Amino acid sequence: MNSKYYLAIVIFTLLLVSSIGNSVINYNSSLGIMQKQLKEQALPLSVANIYKEMQKNMIKPYLTSSMMANDTFLLQWLENDEHSVSKVTEYLKKIQNEYGMLATFLVSEKTKNYYTHNGFLEKISPDNRDNKWYFEFKNLDKDHEINIDLNTKITSVPIMFINFKMFNKQSEYLGATGVGIEVSYINNLLHTYESKYKLKASFLDKDGNYIMTHDSHKDCLDDVPELSSQKESILSKASYMSSYMSKGSERLVHSTYVKELDIYLIVEAKLSDFTQDIEDTFKMNILLSLLLTFFIGFVLINRIRVYNEELETLAKCDTLTSLLNRRSFEEQFSYHLSLSKRKNETLSLIFIDVDNFKKINDQYGHHIGDQVLEEFSNILKENFRKTDCISRWGGEEFVVLLVDTSLDDALKLAKKIRLLTESSQELYTLLNKPVTISSGVTEVKDEDTQDSVITRADTAMYNAKQNGKNRVEFL
Repeated sequence: MNSKYYLAIVIFTLLLVSSIGNSVINYNSSLGIMQKQLKEQALPLSVANIYKEMQKNMIKPYLTSSMMANDTFLLQWLENDEHSVSKVTEYLKKIQNEYGMLATFLVSEKTKNYYTHNGFLEKISPDNRDNKWYFEFKNLDKDHEINIDLNTKITSVPIMFINFKMFNKQSEYLGATGVGIEVSYINNLLHTYESKYKLKASFLDKDGNYIMTHDSHKDCLDDVPELSSQKESILSKASYMSSYMSKGSERLVHSTYVKELDIYLIVEAKLSDFTQDIEDTFKMNILLSLLLTFFIGFVLINRIRVYNEELETLAKCDTLTSLLNRRSFEEQFSYHLSLSKRKNETLSLIFIDVDNFKKINDQYGHHIGDQVLEEFSNILKENFRKTDCISRWGGEEFVVLLVDTSLDDALKLAKKIRLLTESSQELYTLLNKPVTISSGVTEVKDEDTQDSVITRADTAMYNAKQNGKNRVEFL
């Protein structure tokens, strides 16, 4: 790991762990809240609403059936040996039309005749499975019951029957009467809860058989092994809440006993149906966290890279002129010196000094003196190759290492720089007079070291100073 990026990577890692950690914590918290709401509010409330809806739709049929059981006409008709079937058929038909019932019926205990609004239906028998309801109802301690049954002789859809026992003034049992109503509204109710609220509601009888459900794959609780193991609890008179796993998904189940019908209402919720939005939000938060973290990391690393480059530039270059400083020049010189010996290339060195620079500072001030150095460094930058090493050696002294350049070519370049400096309009404007330089040129020899080359170039520059300045000397 690059040490200069260590802090950025640490910060990036902390941001990543923090953002993802917060998302995970929020996700788990939301899941917990959702499960709690399902268990404590959504499922119980749905059961209660379905229960109330059923009760609301049973009030009118219940009162109608109770009225029929106490109707003087029906009671007398049964006691008078059931003369004139047409009269009782007309009565049942009238009740059906007047109160909007799907079916009306009357069963005589004496003759075991079964009458409906369409007339005589059949003679009931304990051996007939379809008639079992009557004999069970007769033996009940209560005077009425509500159940859901399928009587194919009346209709092809399940019917909710509200049955009432009939007694004469001597409290003798005469038979049973009542009404049948469609349960399509219950089917619609179950469909609404499934499509709108993602809750599956079903009705079970006391044996665990499904009476009404939208799941065609279920006939009884035993068809669902996970529920079969909880059968006793589900089919208890007390409300029951539980959960189970099915096909890798957790499901919550709430059951309650409907005493009016002697059946069980069970509502199921697939947890993933309710957590999908939470999961989508979690995934989006993770994605945004990653994008934001990587963006911050990218900006941070980029800024560190820029700052490091600036620091490296400050470490390598002279602040005023942006040329290589003395230390960086010596490193470059050492590298090229070794390389030239391996490749047998020629190196030359120019040592330059701005003439009378102390007087410039004294007369015009250091501010103007700095501008003179800056402008002169621009002349150097514009007239040497990128492969050449240009350095501010110190103060007003400059050194240029020319790669793959002979002494003659180095002299030509040194003279060119002298003329350009002397004729520079920018420099002239600063002082109202020309600026001149003195240069010493030398070529690197096989036996040379870095110090010997610089010393020889410095000596040549000193000779130029001694010989009148504004000139180029070589050694």
